[in-house]
Amino acid sequence: MLSVHGREPAAVVVEPVAKALLRIGMTPNVTTVLGTSATILVSVLLIPAGHLVAAALASAFFAAFDMVDGTMARLRGGGTAFGATLDASCDRITDGALFGAIVAWFVYVDHASPATVAAALGVLVLSQVISYIKARGEAGGLRIVGGLIERPERLIVAFIGLVLEGAGVGGALAAAVWLLLAGSAITVVQRFALAARDPRSHEHIAAPEGAKP
Repeated sequence: MLSVHGREPAAVVVEPVAKALLRIGMTPNVTTVLGTSATILVSVLLIPAGHLVAAALASAFFAAFDMVDGTMARLRGGGTAFGATLDASCDRITDGALFGAIVAWFVYVDHASPATVAAALGVLVLSQVISYIKARGEAGGLRIVGGLIERPERLIVAFIGLVLEGAGVGGALAAAVWLLLAGSAITVVQRFALAARDPRSHEHIAAPEGAKP
């Protein structure tokens, strides 16, 4: 939802940052890689060590690069196919690092129940599936936009859970994970439904390369 409706309000902050980075010679792809690298380091170093509030705040800051790089590309006259592929792939990597680190915290720090650990692993998997349905559908010419829990909502809920847990609200991160698990499962169903209802959903596609004609 926020990925569709949240970009225009955020542009007030994002565009000046994007223009400043362009002025100092940064490119959208370099911005993507730097933001991804920083987010991964924050997640894997701070969360398993128990620095949950710091991890949430730093991750939220670097997650903003996900909007900045796209705005930089637009200001330069438009993105490239490689840039879009790099950006989408880096999003999947950072999501995996974040929820993988949360799983590690549950196991080694919180000593959470097996059900909660499994729920966190489920969120990690479903976060990838939600994005893959959209990417694969659009590669086949389908339009798949929307869903209950897209990436912005997923990150916001995770960051809120981290901050509350780090501030002493016990069980806040587990509650966030269970909420994300339910919302992500609903979103997977929603995206399959969007794909099935698309007018082009039943068109035949070319056989994979190497398959018998």
